[in-house]
Amino acid sequence: MAKTSLTLAEQIDTQIRETGPMSLATYMGLCLSHPRHGYYTAGRPIGAAGDFITAPEISQMFGELIGFFFVNLWQQMGQPTSFTLLELGPGRGTLMQDALRAASKADGFENALHLQLFESNALLKGEQEKRLGRYAPYWAAELDAVSDDPIFVIANEFFDALPIKQFVKTDDGWHERLVGLKDNLRSFGLSPTPISESAAPEAVHGAFPGEVLELSAAAADAMQRIARRISVQGGAILAIDYGYGATQTGETLQAVKDHAFADPLDAPGEADISSHVNFEVLAAAAKSTGLAVPRLADQGDWLLRLGIGERAKALARANPNEAGNIARAVERLTSPEQMGTLFKVLCAHSPGLKPAGF
Repeated sequence: MAKTSLTLAEQIDTQIRETGPMSLATYMGLCLSHPRHGYYTAGRPIGAAGDFITAPEISQMFGELIGFFFVNLWQQMGQPTSFTLLELGPGRGTLMQDALRAASKADGFENALHLQLFESNALLKGEQEKRLGRYAPYWAAELDAVSDDPIFVIANEFFDALPIKQFVKTDDGWHERLVGLKDNLRSFGLSPTPISESAAPEAVHGAFPGEVLELSAAAADAMQRIARRISVQGGAILAIDYGYGATQTGETLQAVKDHAFADPLDAPGEADISSHVNFEVLAAAAKSTGLAVPRLADQGDWLLRLGIGERAKALARANPNEAGNIARAVERLTSPEQMGTLFKVLCAHSPGLKPAGF
């Protein structure tokens, strides 16, 4: 039988042969979001049967505390009788299910809620429907296509999967790292044309040859689009991800498949590709629209300030046979040796609000 379509790997290799090496951002975009073969479009990435585990899959406490967090902001805003709660990249719907189970205990919250989900994966949409169908969710094709009501946004491990560009410092400046072909195999190379030192962020001026700079215009653009809506309509965005608080050099690009690290150039569309989030850039994008941005928090400290310890004790009392698992979940989410300091929490909000935990 004749082959009717090219694999994603074949499409990428053909494009490189025809037009030359491509930006890493272009390569990541194809691998993750290709309409037919993209990792987040066609796969089942999350959970024990997928490629990685996220915080909501570790414990219900994570989502519950986020639910209480948004209830607190909703109450500070005078309990508006209509508002949008939007999740960017909702995975299997676990976080939102836990958050709304907790938040719906607040009188009036569920009746005022318009739940919106930004998701491209058909399989995950099906799982989200199973968990969240009672809230009549709306799946948005654009991340800022929301109504004119106040808006609360949760983005847990969303920004790390947006495409980045990499630049490598050499003796004559910064050269963009490109994906090309060498002996018919995908490989990294450098653009022959450098950008000037002055065009690089000031924080990396004076970097030594060999150092790597990562920039994500896609992340900054996504944050700014959301922040513009919040600045007009009122509300907040909560972004939780692994990353760093200030622009710095260092290569963080990684691929994960079957819960193990993989070569990002191997098997396009079949592995998760991500990078650490530059929260300084996200904060600047939000501030440019007039939102307030408290000091960046470590996930562990933030969860402890929200009361994860007390919640764990209550769960252990109600489920004594699960006490050990509950304690291990708290350790995994808050310990500096695990997710506690690698993962950061950023909140950008309407001036005058006081988000909990910061």
